[in-house]
Amino acid sequence: MPNIKSSIKRVRKARAKTEQNKARRSELKTVIRNYNKALVSNSENKEELLKQAIKKLDKAASKKLIHKNKASRKKSQLMKAYNAAAAQASE
Repeated sequence: MPNIKSSIKRVRKARAKTEQNKARRSELKTVIRNYNKALVSNSENKEELLKQAIKKLDKAASKKLIHKNKASRKKSQLMKAYNAAAAQASE
């Protein structure tokens, strides 16, 4: 533990920010997991969950929680799975 007042504050702020990031990252994973479950079970709200997941990914990338390329890659994977499910359902 540092002795300098500003260093103590920095440690405290870093700890708080780490907790916030952990919660946001967990929430992002949960949204994606819910979308994948809906896709597998062919649920009616899968399109709404897809929009929600994409929105969360964009928000996480803008807040530098995840890298923008990772967000883009994840969105592409989600859309690819959605389109494959839609094509399979139409057959």
